[in-house]
Amino acid sequence: MQTVQRLPAEQLFQNEIDALIAAEKDPIPTGWRMSPKSVLTYICGGKVGGVEITPKYIGNRRLVEICIATLVTDRALLLIEEPGTAKSWLSEHLAAAINGDSTKVVQGTAGTTEEQIRYSWNYAMLIAKGPSPEAMVKSPVYHAMETGTIARVEEISRCASEVQDALISILSEKRIAVPELAVEVPAQKGFSVIATANTRDKGVNDMSAALKRRFNIVILPAPASLESEMEIVQNRVGQLSASLDLYASMPKQDTVEQVVTIFRELRNGTTLDGKQKLKTTSGVLSTAEAISLLTNAMALAGSFGSGEIAPTDLAAALQGAVIKDDDKDGVCWKEYLENVMKKRGAAWRPLYQACKELN
Repeated sequence: MQTVQRLPAEQLFQNEIDALIAAEKDPIPTGWRMSPKSVLTYICGGKVGGVEITPKYIGNRRLVEICIATLVTDRALLLIEEPGTAKSWLSEHLAAAINGDSTKVVQGTAGTTEEQIRYSWNYAMLIAKGPSPEAMVKSPVYHAMETGTIARVEEISRCASEVQDALISILSEKRIAVPELAVEVPAQKGFSVIATANTRDKGVNDMSAALKRRFNIVILPAPASLESEMEIVQNRVGQLSASLDLYASMPKQDTVEQVVTIFRELRNGTTLDGKQKLKTTSGVLSTAEAISLLTNAMALAGSFGSGEIAPTDLAAALQGAVIKDDDKDGVCWKEYLENVMKKRGAAWRPLYQACKELN
């Protein structure tokens, strides 16, 4: 029985990675565990040696090819777009497939320091023995350079400028200087960095032109169609529910369609048929948010309901997801209920009534 709340990708999909490695026939770059073609199969899905490889990213296959090809070169990779477009998810799975280790991660925040990119010290040992390799606390990037593997930097645009600048010399020179020990540590073959940034944080700590030049930038768009977004949501909800004690059945196809439809319409500011303009909300209403919403609705249904998602469960989850700012979002949501959802007929009537009552 799984007791860890969230397993890293390389453990969660270990049988698929092992099958791809066992069936490998193509050249493998230095430091990688499988060829670029096998990494693509792992990410986009397929079949190898009788093992079904589940798709981890449902979207433009060419974009994934560009990401993988970038990591074969000496350039770093930057994934950028709106929140919830699977940037971190793709980053994790790329590292898992290439190195079998996706855990060398720096989480970018306003409190991230330069030491988290380079190295710091165990100050008790430093005082007792002076600078020494044993007293050094290596960052995930340092470990990746030493082992010729991939480090991940999440939300890089939330890091302060001096923290971002620490990456410039690392990505340019491919080495870290440790003046306290009078050494320079060179990066081993296979070392690279995958960073993510979302467009909602643009202007928080803008990346310098010098840093951007060190990255190959790939923009990950939101799912192009209702059907593709529904497929992503269903797959991820299934994976999440398998590792959580939700005690509820999977949401029905109609339920998923309703949630994704609401999100796409409020996100794009128009109904799916393009006939009616809508006010957009302050929240992102991304695919990731839809996945969380349905998981939360399953938890409500399993803990306090019949085990099957009811309109009241969905309405409660929708209320929390859509209304982030009471003044603006509350008005948008009420208008959507009355002008769109109410007019959609019998299939939408139970959800409309549940949302209206909760409002």
